[in-house]
Amino acid sequence: MEKLTPEEIKKNLEENLPPVISSAQAPVAIPQPIKDEKDIDDDYEFSRKTYRDLVDKSNHAIDSMMELATNSEHPRAFEVLSTMLKNTSDMTQKLMDLQKDKKAIKKKTEEKAQATTTTNNNLFVGSTSDLQKHLLAKLSTDGVTDVH
Repeated sequence: MEKLTPEEIKKNLEENLPPVISSAQAPVAIPQPIKDEKDIDDDYEFSRKTYRDLVDKSNHAIDSMMELATNSEHPRAFEVLSTMLKNTSDMTQKLMDLQKDKKAIKKKTEEKAQATTTTNNNLFVGSTSDLQKHLLAKLSTDGVTDVH
């Protein structure tokens, strides 16, 4: 392996690495809302309306079935009534889960929008003695005189 001079190393780095951008020049990441936010809101409203309509219709059907079961005193009517009550309870729970899911999606979207990632990588190509010389030269230019 051929030993490179510091000038050659610098030249190679300049050719192969992108230019360094200072923090003042760095583009600011502007959080963008997800493209599907309108779709999420539309789907939520549609699902919510559908569940609410189903619960309302189920409540009316339960009232009718309760009257029928009471008048007929038939065991099958009470069995159907209990199934209807369970289904209505399940729909109400799904309506609540829908609300929780929407809040979780909104929270996750906001977290993604707020998350910014900065990665700073430094690469030194050369021997350890070259690195030590470079660091000592850097320290001496920064005004540090005593290095132990």
